[in-house]
Amino acid sequence: MPVVSIRHLTAYRYRNPVAFGEHRMMLRPLEAHDQRLISAEVEITPEPALHREICDLSGSSVGVVRFATRSDRLVIESRACVDHRPETGFDLEGEDSAIGHAPFRYAPPDAAELARALERRHACEAVEAWARSFLRRVGRTRIAPLLGQMSQAIHADFTYMTRLQGPPQTPQATLESRRGSCRDFAVLMIEAARSLGLAAQFVSGYIYSTSPKSGHTGGGHTHAWARVYLPGGGWTDFDPTNGLIGGRDLIRVAAVADPRHALPLHGSWDGLASDFLGMDVEVDIAVEIAVEPELATQLHPPLRVARSA
Repeated sequence: MPVVSIRHLTAYRYRNPVAFGEHRMMLRPLEAHDQRLISAEVEITPEPALHREICDLSGSSVGVVRFATRSDRLVIESRACVDHRPETGFDLEGEDSAIGHAPFRYAPPDAAELARALERRHACEAVEAWARSFLRRVGRTRIAPLLGQMSQAIHADFTYMTRLQGPPQTPQATLESRRGSCRDFAVLMIEAARSLGLAAQFVSGYIYSTSPKSGHTGGGHTHAWARVYLPGGGWTDFDPTNGLIGGRDLIRVAAVADPRHALPLHGSWDGLASDFLGMDVEVDIAVEIAVEPELATQLHPPLRVARSA
């Protein structure tokens, strides 16, 4: 199985020493049946006065740091190693996993649990019409193939553009321009799925490739995609930027109903506006070795969270 090593460094530079407010980090990959965290560490310069890990409402790990000293730089370097075993639950979908021309309805207990992921945030007739174009004209449409076609249509018909900062653009803007970043494509697919009555989440994390010939956009970088709840098959990843179906090459860090809750790093600082010189980000991802899970713990240190001295 792929054992994926991830190094994510963010460095802020300042002209003069500044004071730092609280910072929150979402850098630690999620634990799940298809991705097991072998090791993890975070080094921070200057050394924080407080560093705690908490579990947020989505189940993601959030690092909270506070500082007591001023500095002309802030460097946060995360390293993680993940035993990645992606799979999909398409073959577990029930006979009722199909949609007609009316919005899909989950069983009442499931709908209650999925309420936040069902809530539409960008009501748009054009997006709804685009989503409905993937339905069969007559009869019911199987949900998994429908979502696969939607993901691959965005990959084939839309132009990817790099946009490193800022929130996702509205799904209407993405649909009209046929251009966007990975998070723009994710939000479009999420809102399209929700317009059909399907629960969807925004996922942030990393993408890598086991094939040097894959040509995946965003390979070896931070990435964003969609996740939809399939009746009987559970949460399933769909990456419209690359037309990927299932979790292959995708390492999840956060899966949330609202993209605003999936920021890798955010915080504040106190100083003159002219003090800020810039930010540098480095992401290195490598597939180390394919081993049986029981051997992985022999090759890597146990899980830990470290702080710089």
